[in-house]
Amino acid sequence: MAHEETIRYKATIAYDGTDFSGFQVQPSERTVQGEMEAVLKKINKGKFIRLHPSGRTDAGAHAAGMVFHFDYTRKIPEKGLFKAINTLISPDISLLKLERVADDFHARYHAKGKTYIYRIHNHELRDPFKRNFAYHHAYQIDKDRVEKALDILIGTHDFTSFCSTKTDKENKIRTIYDIVVEHDRESDEWQFIFYGNGFLYNMIRIIMGTVLPIADGRKEVEEMFKILEARDRNAAGKTLSANGLCLEKVHY
Repeated sequence: MAHEETIRYKATIAYDGTDFSGFQVQPSERTVQGEMEAVLKKINKGKFIRLHPSGRTDAGAHAAGMVFHFDYTRKIPEKGLFKAINTLISPDISLLKLERVADDFHARYHAKGKTYIYRIHNHELRDPFKRNFAYHHAYQIDKDRVEKALDILIGTHDFTSFCSTKTDKENKIRTIYDIVVEHDRESDEWQFIFYGNGFLYNMIRIIMGTVLPIADGRKEVEEMFKILEARDRNAAGKTLSANGLCLEKVHY
């Protein structure tokens, strides 16, 4: 039997992660990867297609620009495949872009960095319309204290203190290129924008759980340096919920 020609596609998707058990496929759980692979299998007349993501997202976390690649064995025009996927996929996922790439392209290994945003709704009252997309923090946030604390984390460091003990990664050294803090007074929303070469399991959520007590005055700015140097998960703050976290972009 002749080998069937394949075409490698790079896909960019957005999704509301509220009802997903994360991106990566898991037995008996609803995941973004599982949904996408089921759609591709249907389009491919029952033949399974494995997709290869740029990374993972936690249960409840969102994405505005998750990237993955896959090899497709049928010669459906690119526009037709794009339309078919968006027609069949569930409404909490949207395929934003589909492009043909070189056969050696890899969504994970060719990624140069990632941008994440963590959103905080900073008001004394909860907003039910924001509960799935922002973490509610009722106490005052001091921007100057926040920026000074987060500046300590910029650069190349061992981020063991800010990594879940459940991680499978032995190397905890990562580089954060920049962290930008933005505040919209009208919406009471704070955005913490992290740009780095990669992030450990729960890393941003733990950083946020550590910086908020500094932001509202319960801890001093200097504590962030001590926590970083400790290389001990027990030294850092709690892991904030995933609802405020969104993968914005994968850089190539």
